[in-house]
Amino acid sequence: MDAFRLVEPMGLVFGQDAHAAVAAGFAHWLVGGPAAFTLARLIGDGTPRLVPASDIPADWLPALARVTTPLPSADLPDGPQVMGILNVTPDSFSDGGRHFGPEAAMRSGIAMVTAGAGLLDIGGESTRPGSAVITPQEEWTRIAPVFAELRTQTDVALSVDTRNARTMAASLAMGVRVINDISALMHDPYALAVVSDAACPVVLMHMRGTPQTMGRLAVYDDVAVDVVRELAARIDQAVAAGIDRRRIVIDPGIGFAKTGPQNAELLARLPILANLGCRVLLGTSRKRMLGDLAHVPVASERDPGTLVSSLPGMALGNPILRVHNVASMVQAVRVWQGLWTCDKAVAGRPTATRTQG
Repeated sequence: MDAFRLVEPMGLVFGQDAHAAVAAGFAHWLVGGPAAFTLARLIGDGTPRLVPASDIPADWLPALARVTTPLPSADLPDGPQVMGILNVTPDSFSDGGRHFGPEAAMRSGIAMVTAGAGLLDIGGESTRPGSAVITPQEEWTRIAPVFAELRTQTDVALSVDTRNARTMAASLAMGVRVINDISALMHDPYALAVVSDAACPVVLMHMRGTPQTMGRLAVYDDVAVDVVRELAARIDQAVAAGIDRRRIVIDPGIGFAKTGPQNAELLARLPILANLGCRVLLGTSRKRMLGDLAHVPVASERDPGTLVSSLPGMALGNPILRVHNVASMVQAVRVWQGLWTCDKAVAGRPTATRTQG
């Protein structure tokens, strides 16, 4: 992908208003809907400029096509999906120890599926800022029994949250469908080959450095633009290694190598991720930025903030929303869909018309 020119969709409208705006020529669908955008920031030729969506220049049409084309499913259940987080660790920032042990993890996983999770993401290594590094063997010892139990109890797609190629390969052999790597397959030199050979969906997350060093690397010219361009480079590396672009999911990495204000800005500008042409995973669940914004120091009490910060991802059509509290997120998604998703404008509703000035 040529990441030099980016179209940043802005001025979003939804539901019947979106249909009316598109029909009148004032807006374009964002990744095929349900959101449409009425404004666009054109980034790449000198100073970024804001234009009405109806007036995007002809030489920008290839870039426009990227952000209007529906995103692929990545060989996963299509439409918005809630991914339940299952940390089989004693030191996770939010629920460390709660799922530590195969029986506790299995019970929690089944409860998440019952609540409506479309995927489960299981990890054995904490990657919170400053977390301790463990060996791949210790990681696998923690999660292998969980996969064994869950595979007999549910058909929901299982994901492994790991940076280690050995753990990836062993998990795939046990029936895991998705690799979720916070390092975008850059931590382990064998990871690209494992994923390429498996032809499985993979989540590439934006991060700089490691969980131990990332706090010192949160310096950006424009956080949203820089994240898109750095993720584009990771996608290109994966494709060059033989990974099918249609199976790539991208994660903007909220909370990783970003300050609180940078995280907030990135969430406010999520539609710019459409330039990458990949399905989006969004993980804000219980993170520190929510506590800072809402003055809630206890991570487990940040679920209301999680819902508010996750729902902007719905504009991207088929997001995967990674959360600890599955039941609340599923309910929020259903309400959002009931409010803002429709097939066409209601007959008789006033529509805008374009005039020539």
